[in-house]
Parts: sequence; C-alpha cells; structure tokens
Amino acid sequence: MTGQRIAVTGIGLLTPCGMGTQPSWDGVCRGVSAAAKDPELTGVPTDFSCRVPEFDPLAQLGRQVWRMDRFVQLALAAAREAVHDAGLTSTSWDRTRTAAVMGVGSESRAALMEATHRYFQGTTDTISPLTIPRITTNMAAGEIAIDQGLLGPTLAVSTACASGATALGTARDLLLTKRCDVVLAGGTEAPCHPLTSLAFSRMKALSRRADDPRHASRPFDRDRDGFVLGEAAGVLVLEREADARARGASVHAYLAGYGTATDAYHYAASHPQGRGIIQAFRTALADADLAPDDIHHVNAHGTSTPMNDLLEARALNHLFPTGPPPVTSTKGVTGHTIGAAGAIEAAFCVLTLRDQRIPPTANHERTDPEIDLDVVTGAPREHRMRTVASNSIGFGGHNAVVVFQAP
Repeated sequence: MTGQRIAVTGIGLLTPCGMGTQPSWDGVCRGVSAAAKDPELTGVPTDFSCRVPEFDPLAQLGRQVWRMDRFVQLALAAAREAVHDAGLTSTSWDRTRTAAVMGVGSESRAALMEATHRYFQGTTDTISPLTIPRITTNMAAGEIAIDQGLLGPTLAVSTACASGATALGTARDLLLTKRCDVVLAGGTEAPCHPLTSLAFSRMKALSRRADDPRHASRPFDRDRDGFVLGEAAGVLVLEREADARARGASVHAYLAGYGTATDAYHYAASHPQGRGIIQAFRTALADADLAPDDIHHVNAHGTSTPMNDLLEARALNHLFPTGPPPVTSTKGVTGHTIGAAGAIEAAFCVLTLRDQRIPPTANHERTDPEIDLDVVTGAPREHRMRTVASNSIGFGGHNAVVVFQAP
C-alpha cells in the first residue's frame, strides 16, 4: 500500500434495470430479470436480450449523437451523471490533470455491418465517412473527453468481459502514480446485434430459453444453460482521498485494491483450476493489504454458463479456506453486458456498501450440487459489510478483481 486511498466520488449508470444510478440499483435489488424479446434479434436462435429502457440519445445528449454509436452514447450519458454526482464544477477540477479510461469489449457491430452490407451491394459511395470513428473502441473515452473538455490521458481498455474492471484498475494506477488527479473510469457495451447473438449462439454460450426469456439468466442455478446479452454503461469518478476531501466531495467508497492475471490456457475457457482468478484475487487482496477473511461479500462474474459458474465457484472456495462470504451475480437481472460488466458490478459493490444490502441473484432456484457457495437469492440480504470484491473474467484468459471498502 502507498498510504494514498483512492476515493469513489461519483457514479453514473445506465443498465437494463433503469436510466441512472438509483433506478439501476433499485432494479437489481428487486431481483427480476430485465430480459425480453428484442425486435432487432428477430430471426436468430436467441432472440431476446436485456436493453437499457427508454434511452433517447437525442433527448438526453443533444444533436451530437448523430456521429456516435450506441455504446458511446451510453458511455457519455453515464459519464455526465457521474460528473454531476461527484459535484465537479468548472472551478473544482483541473481538466489538464483529468483522465478518461473506458473498457469496451469489442467494436460496434451495427456500424461495421452496415458498411459491409453497402460494400457487398456495390454502393460503396454511400458508406459513411464516420464508419471508422463509430466502430473503434477508443471513441467512448474520446467522446467523454470532448464532452467534458478533458485534456489528460484518454485510454481504451479491452480485455473482453473483464474490460470494465481492468479500466478501473488502470485508473487507480494513474492516480497512485500521480499522472492525473481525477479519472472518469468504467465500461460500456451495446452488443445486442444479430451477428453477436449468432456468434455466441454458435459457441453455445447463450441461453436457449427463447420461450421464457425472463427466466433465462440464472447464475449458479442447477438448470442454467447460458447467458443473456445485455447493454449498459457504468462510470465511476475516482480521485485521491486527500484531493476529494480538499474540495469537499462526498466519498461513496474506496477502491482499495486491484489485481489482474492471465490464465494462458485457452482462448475462451477459464483454467480448470481457476488459476488466473485465484492469482488476480490474491493480487487485489495484497494491494489492499487484506486477508481473504476480510472480504464480506463477492459480486461474482457469474455469467449463467455451465462451465464458467462451476470454475468460478471452485476458485472462490480455494481462495476462502473457511468458505466464501455471501455471493451474488447481478447478471441474473442485467444479463451479461460484456465490456460494461466489470464497471456496473463495481458500482453495485459501492451501493452494496452504502446500503449494507446484497442484491439477490435473479432466477436462482436450486444451487448446482457441484457448487458450494452461499448464493443470495429471492430478496436482498441485509449484511454488515466493510469490504467487498468484484471478480471479472474475459475471453483470452483475462481476469480482474477490484476491492472496495466503506468510507
């Protein structure tokens, strides 16, 4: 530990549970899945998803949205809420010392497919000159910087489904090394596109419960059969505690530790013994100067896929010799939001500490007999917590863990 604490002073969320931080939190605490039939997925095997409800980019962001893909629009809205929540005003921050770090799992499918379609139709003169700016992953951070006038580092982080958590860890490093004073960090993704759904279906990663989408995502449940695609964006404002206190900011929580590790095993599957998960978790605990028993709750990756949930449960049991603390997976409600997952789940950890309440794992009825976890189900659980952790896993063997402490 360096003696410097990294404070979370602002939160911005757009999730399938609702527009904004409190609606999103209320939604995950209700424990009812947001999955529903998706008109844009009509005709593909998994024709349902978890969408951000009632998001009107033009009304919320203004005319500039014409040049942005949806994943950027979601990020920009979340960033604006986070900045407002942090109480940052024109005189309270130095924009030359402010960074934006955003995790994105992959480029925009919609803009790429539109351009590809025009190419094969032979109408190349109608391909938009904005195609490249709309599809590249860096544009979430770039457009946030333009919108907020940020002149410090702007970075895109892509570690598949661990991207949001990796972005938060990268932001923590920027602050601890004093390369900047404020960081807007998080993740965003808008993956609900037919090509994405088809590709994941071919991998047998998606749930096949097309007749009952609401009950399709069921992390750690005996009858789980795959995840549900979801879109979301989450942004946290991070500062060194001393700087936050000096400007009179409220501190929601501390980002106390971060760890990352790679399985070096398989392009899509986690290591059978959870090698990378365990290493990342131990690194995060060491960074926070904590022992496993100091963790009072884990917001798990918990995608609702048969193998991932089992391997993650085994890794958690290995990490916690006396048994893991209460575990939840908010993906039962939100679906799997890919690059945004680690960020929105980190925000849920902060809110869990605020309210001392763990949201339930939606649709979890009977725990897989091979999974030995205390899964929070049915309703939120009141629980005394000082320190919580969130674990994220991505294709390519990426693992990232963030640890939060109450102020």
